[in-house]
Amino acid sequence: MKRIVSFWLMVTLSLCVSAMASAQDKTVKKIIEIGQTDNQVMNLNDHLSNYIGGRPVGSSALTHAEAWAKELLESWGYEVMVQEAGEINVGFDRGPWYGRMLSEDGMNLHFGTPAYTAPTHGKQTGPVYIEPHSKREFEGMKGALKGAWVLLDTPSNGMAIDWSDAANEKRAEVMKKNEEIDRQNMEIRRYNMTHRDEAPKEMLKYEPTTALFYKEMVEAGVAGFIRSAAVPLRVMYDRANCYNITMENLPKVCDIILDEAQFDIIKKKVERKDIFLLEFDIRNHFFRGPVKYNNIIGIMRGTKYPNEYVLSGGHLDSYDNGTGAVDDGNGATLNLEAARLLAAAGAKPKRTVMFCIWTGEEYGLLGSKFFVENKTVPLEKISNYINRDGGPLMSTSVSVTPAMYDDYVSICKPLMDLNPEIPFTVNKRPGPAQPRPTSAGGSDHAYFAMNGVPTIGFQESDPKGYKFEYQEIWHTERDIYNKVIPEYMEHSALVTAVVVYGLANLDHQLSREGLYKE
Repeated sequence: MKRIVSFWLMVTLSLCVSAMASAQDKTVKKIIEIGQTDNQVMNLNDHLSNYIGGRPVGSSALTHAEAWAKELLESWGYEVMVQEAGEINVGFDRGPWYGRMLSEDGMNLHFGTPAYTAPTHGKQTGPVYIEPHSKREFEGMKGALKGAWVLLDTPSNGMAIDWSDAANEKRAEVMKKNEEIDRQNMEIRRYNMTHRDEAPKEMLKYEPTTALFYKEMVEAGVAGFIRSAAVPLRVMYDRANCYNITMENLPKVCDIILDEAQFDIIKKKVERKDIFLLEFDIRNHFFRGPVKYNNIIGIMRGTKYPNEYVLSGGHLDSYDNGTGAVDDGNGATLNLEAARLLAAAGAKPKRTVMFCIWTGEEYGLLGSKFFVENKTVPLEKISNYINRDGGPLMSTSVSVTPAMYDDYVSICKPLMDLNPEIPFTVNKRPGPAQPRPTSAGGSDHAYFAMNGVPTIGFQESDPKGYKFEYQEIWHTERDIYNKVIPEYMEHSALVTAVVVYGLANLDHQLSREGLYKE
C-alpha cells in the first residue's frame, strides 16, 4: 500500500512540476509575443524625452517624470516604492536661450549653459574682452568690465565654473605665481626693446586656471564668462556649488559654453579691436526648495521566495541641454517596458522582481547608492542586478561565470532563435575571477558590485551598422529622441523581460561562485 501511495505521490509531484514548467513556458511565449507585436518602449521614450524633456536633479521635469513612472507602474499592477534619496535647497528649470553677435558679419551663436547657472535677466548686450592674466592687466581694464562679456582661456569640460571659496583660494595661489611671471615678462619686454639687434627672448607663459580673476571681475560687474567647447557641446551642471545655493545667494553671472569655431572668430575680432557687441537672452529659472528626488521602484512579489530578489534598472535623471532620450531615457524606458511585458503576460515569478528607476545618477549615483547603503533589501538575497545605461544598442549576448552558465543557457534558450540573423549567445567569462570593485564609478551597478552583488548585464552591439557613437551624445546637446534606435530598443526590452523572469523562476538563487576573487 505504501508503495502505491509513494508512486501516486511521485506522479502527482511530477505533474505539478510539469504544470509549473508549462505555465512558465507559456508566460515566456506571451512575453515574446507581446514584445514583438505590441512593444511600447519607443512610445515611452517619446513621452519621457519629448513631452517631459531634460531632467536634472531639482528640476520640475524630474519631479514630473517620477510621478509619470509611478503612475505607469501602478497602472500595470505593480506595488510601487517611492524612495526619497535626497533633496536640494533650490530648484532649477531651464527656459529658452539665444545669443547673437551684432556686427556687419553678425551671426547667431551656438551655445549652452550648465544647470544651476545664472540667467541674463532679460536681453543683455555688451562688449567683449579677453580675461586678464595679472593684477596689472586687471587694473588696466576693470572700469570697462561692467556689462561686458569676458572670454576665458581655459576650454570648458561641460561643468560650470567653480566659484566656491575653495576655488577662489586656489586662484589666489595662482595669482601670486603669475605676478612673478608678469614681473619677469616686463623685464623681458625691456630687454627686447633695448636689444633689437638680437633675437627676441620668448615671453614666459602664465600658469593656466579657469577665470583667474573671477571674484574681482564679478565685483566689477561683468555680464558673464564665455568658454570654448568642441561640437557637439557637452553641457552639464554646477557640481561644486549647486547644493550650497539658496534663494539668498543665487548665482549672478552667466556661464556660457560656446561653439569653439565661433569662439575663435570672436576672439580674433577682440584682438583686432573690432567694434562689435554680443547679445544674450538666457532664461534659467530658480525656485524655492527644498526639492526632493526619489527612486521609483516597481515591485512584483515572488510567489515562492518573496524575500529573494531580481533587480533591473536604469536612471531617470538627465542633463537638459538635450532631452535625455539616450542617457538614460534609454535605460529607464526599456525597464518600464520590460515591467509592462511581465505584467501584460500575467507573470507570477517565484522571486520578487524589482524594476528600479533610479534618481540622481548624473549627480553621483545618488539613488542607487542610497538603495544599497540603506540595505533596502538584504544584499545577499539579490540574485542579480541588471543595469541599462549607455547607448540604445541591441542586447545580443551575456557573459557569465562558469557557475552561472547552465542557468543562463536554460533561461536564454527562448532568445537564441528569436532573431536568426542576430542570435543571442551566452558566453563563459574568460580568465580568473576579478577582485571586487572598491570604488564607485560608471553607473548604477557600481554600489551593488562593491558589495558583492552580481551585476551581470548584457553585451550590447550595433549589428546592423547604424553607426551609433556614444561620445556624440554623452552629456551633449545631441542626447535627443532621434538618436534612439527603435528596433534595438524593442529587442532589448524583450530580452530584459525574459531574462529577469527566468532568473526569478530558478529553483535556487543565482550562484556567486567565482564572481569575485576572495
